[in-house]
Amino acid sequence: LAPCRRRSPLPPQKKKPRPSPARGLKETSKGEKEQQEIIENIDEVQNEIDRLNEQASEEILKVEQKYNRLRQPFFQKRSELIAKIPNFWVTTFVNHPQISTLLGEEDEEALHYLIGVEVTEFEDIIKSGYKIDFHFDENPYFENKVISREFHLNESGDPSSTSTEIKWKSGKDLTKRSSQRQNIAIRKRKHEEPESFFTWFKDHSDAGADDLGEVIKDDIWQNPLQYYLVPDMDDEEEGEGEEDNDDDEEEEGLEDVDEEGDEDEGEEDEDDDEGEEGEEDEGEDD
Repeated sequence: LAPCRRRSPLPPQKKKPRPSPARGLKETSKGEKEQQEIIENIDEVQNEIDRLNEQASEEILKVEQKYNRLRQPFFQKRSELIAKIPNFWVTTFVNHPQISTLLGEEDEEALHYLIGVEVTEFEDIIKSGYKIDFHFDENPYFENKVISREFHLNESGDPSSTSTEIKWKSGKDLTKRSSQRQNIAIRKRKHEEPESFFTWFKDHSDAGADDLGEVIKDDIWQNPLQYYLVPDMDDEEEGEGEEDNDDDEEEEGLEDVDEEGDEDEGEEDEDDDEGEEGEEDEGEDD
């Protein structure tokens, strides 16, 4: 008898045909070509969006310039009214949460002579910038009647700034004093005082990130009254102290009334007890 052959428990697996290398390259290059076409289409759409954004920026700038012209008479009228209030601008700066951190004691003294602030935005699209003028009364610190700082785009289109040179009177240069105070503070390991506010007029290192100029132009100049009217914290604390004292006195008065009421009730109870005892005695006599 011929020996029996064992059958495999699993059916024989058919081998899948492998794609030829040339066919795989064709499919890959086709996918890349389609993706490249999509990217080019996206780029074309993006160019249209950028074109509309540029057009919108130009139109928005024209609208802003139009309303800046309309606001000028009101700014002028407001400045005339502000000039009648003593120490308006120094109070406004001291009350502002950001600018107050840049002011030393001598800066505040010098700013008591500040009688006017004016912001002018340029209408020239190419120049695109603004100027801040600080008008001062006669003072013991410098000769200038007006100190200005101007922000604009230079010929290469980068942010740039210029400012008036401050003509300090002898021994009154606050920018030098601030440096001397900082050196002393470092030697004594004390907290460094802020640089003088007036160093801002000679620091042009990064005109594109000048927070102080933006704060004055976009916040203070738009509505300085809101900062002038900020209540003095010392006055608030005094007012709160007086209210607390009044509350304490009222509470003491109420306590006294309660104590008197308790005493009266005690006396009435005693009278009632005596009356009851008297009635009992009369009953016994009967």
